[in-house]
Amino acid sequence: MIKTIFVPQGSEYQAVYRGLNSVFRNSVSNSKIQVIGIPMGISSLQEFLTRKYQHLKQSNQRILLMGLCGSLHGSYRVGDTVLYEKCIYEKKQLDKTNPVNSTNQINCDISLTQDIYERIGNRVSLVRGITSDTVVFKSSEKRSLHQKFGADVVDMEGFGFLEFFQGTGISTAILRVVSDDSTHDIPDLTKTINSQGLLEILPLVITLTRQPIAAGHLIRGSLRGLKQLETVTRCLAIQE
Repeated sequence: MIKTIFVPQGSEYQAVYRGLNSVFRNSVSNSKIQVIGIPMGISSLQEFLTRKYQHLKQSNQRILLMGLCGSLHGSYRVGDTVLYEKCIYEKKQLDKTNPVNSTNQINCDISLTQDIYERIGNRVSLVRGITSDTVVFKSSEKRSLHQKFGADVVDMEGFGFLEFFQGTGISTAILRVVSDDSTHDIPDLTKTINSQGLLEILPLVITLTRQPIAAGHLIRGSLRGLKQLETVTRCLAIQE
């Protein structure tokens, strides 16, 4: 049984909560599954986990990260559910005299990933994810990431989640839903996320207003992705 689900705060958290709530008699507490809202971004997430959830490293748990992600090529479209086999991260070392980028990779737990796949197999694809420090909003950048790293989808938390629990014996898996495809730009949301990894509403509204076409793609994709996130959570919970 999965004991803890991490999911970005806000609409993604609410979608997962609704999915569990619909299964466990309108009371998530009856599910014995802890749902924890997390900040966006790898650095904010790792600081959050280090400050509040060190104790989980000492437990014998199966922990799942859920949320939305972006597709990096045409095989994965808005609304598709993906299950990570591994996640990679290109760490950029800020040394102006000798700039070096190093790429790291961490595998998800094979047993837990296989268990989730068997439960929702015809609704999910196994993928290779990549974690970005910033919002990947241009379709050209998405294709470039796919070509350079062979990654299928992109997020902002996956690698940080896996790295935090690496070597602890904790079983970790990542289950996400595609909310933006590889062929359309979305607004650059980088400046709408504050230093604590939280979405700022006013900057978000301003950004969406200034880029109406890209905003339309983002909103439609997010609504469809959130609906599917709720559905896949419900499907997963029924099997628990």
